[in-house]
Amino acid sequence: MKIAITGKGGVGKTTFAATLARLYAEDNKHVLAADVDPDANLGLALGFTEEELNSIVPIAKMRQMIEERTGANASNTFFRINPKVDDIPDLYAKTCNGVKLLVMGTVETGGGGCVCPEHVMLKRIINHLVLRSDDVVILDMEAGLEHLGRGTTEGMDQFIVVIEPGARSVQTYHNVKRLANDLGVKQVRVVANKVRGEEDEQFIRERIPEADLLGFIHYNSDVIDADRQGKSPYDFSEIAREEIRSIKAKIDSEAK
Repeated sequence: MKIAITGKGGVGKTTFAATLARLYAEDNKHVLAADVDPDANLGLALGFTEEELNSIVPIAKMRQMIEERTGANASNTFFRINPKVDDIPDLYAKTCNGVKLLVMGTVETGGGGCVCPEHVMLKRIINHLVLRSDDVVILDMEAGLEHLGRGTTEGMDQFIVVIEPGARSVQTYHNVKRLANDLGVKQVRVVANKVRGEEDEQFIRERIPEADLLGFIHYNSDVIDADRQGKSPYDFSEIAREEIRSIKAKIDSEAK
């Protein structure tokens, strides 16, 4: 199972990604969660401490390693576009609560079509993760659609768009579905988060096709408390955990 989780900033995609990853780990699956968001906080949501996370250098910031793998340096404008990456997860991933975390970082220079050593490394690593058939791979993507424009997430089994009950979030779902189709990803599903009641549920059902709607996560003050304290929402809210467990069950049933 290879899942890219995306959505607008602040919709709760990291909460969903971390809880889903821990639920798969609970099933004794090999789970690798990759944080591809420049505002990386997936580690806190998985249960890492701030001290542990401060010791992690994002892959995109490992200049020496990238130069060694790609052959790129200040005096050489040419570089390898197929660098060795198969050992990256084992070398640099850190484990917490049964989930391996790989902090990818992001390319901070160049436009959406940037072809640079950092981008090549990130894309190659993600492509390699897709081929790790024994693993559940969950990508917590950066907010917005930049990653789709770069084609970084080609080969994923599906995109899950986390949305809120609002027109802008629904528009994001439609944009992701269009761009994902261009990458050959046919499955784009929706999780509606911060749902406050039947009116919000009805709003979502009227705008998202039933086949694409995985389920609802209701507004939950315990999840807000977990975020304030920098803790894993998995450990704070049984309600949210069970709602996401139901969503996971639907993902698993569709994969069979």
